[in-house]
Amino acid sequence: MTDKAKSRLADALPATAAPVPPLEADPNAPIDLAAFKHAFRRHAAGVAIITSLRGDGTPVGFTATSLASLSAVPPLATFNMARTASAWPAILDNGHVIIHMLGARNRDVAEIMSGPRERRFEGSHWHAGPYGIPVINDVTSWMVGRIIERISVHNNAVVVVQIEEGGMGADDEALLYHERSYRVPSAELPRETTPHE
Repeated sequence: MTDKAKSRLADALPATAAPVPPLEADPNAPIDLAAFKHAFRRHAAGVAIITSLRGDGTPVGFTATSLASLSAVPPLATFNMARTASAWPAILDNGHVIIHMLGARNRDVAEIMSGPRERRFEGSHWHAGPYGIPVINDVTSWMVGRIIERISVHNNAVVVVQIEEGGMGADDEALLYHERSYRVPSAELPRETTPHE
């Protein structure tokens, strides 16, 4: 960033704001990358697990914080992933996924599913579900999704799925990912009253 650009940025910042600090892991990273990473680390997101099958029947799965509702009618959801991810060939070749919503009690399985890929399906934390795709046990809810579109964006993809069916588990506090760690929501904030109420 040039001195002139830095000056413009400093002039635009409110008195309470600070410029974006360098990344600890890469102090020479460009300012756009540093701003992006710092901002998204502060963006709390729900944690989901996506599962599918490779062509040979091998189960694949990963955690995702990019899950989003796209439409209620028809019921569409999206998630993002890197096209270099080990699960991408399965998402490319298989027509279905299962999306799992996680609660606080599922933190351990979230750790497993974000760990070494060859160990993600070791143990009894899952069973075969619709289309033979793994269903993670004891999640708060899960949905079977038919992949209707894969949109490539640089080295990544936005995957659009239409929900076909699902199941519910016991409710729990939501499992969130924030500042590179798993968390649960704090107390609900009281609604501020206005003079009109």
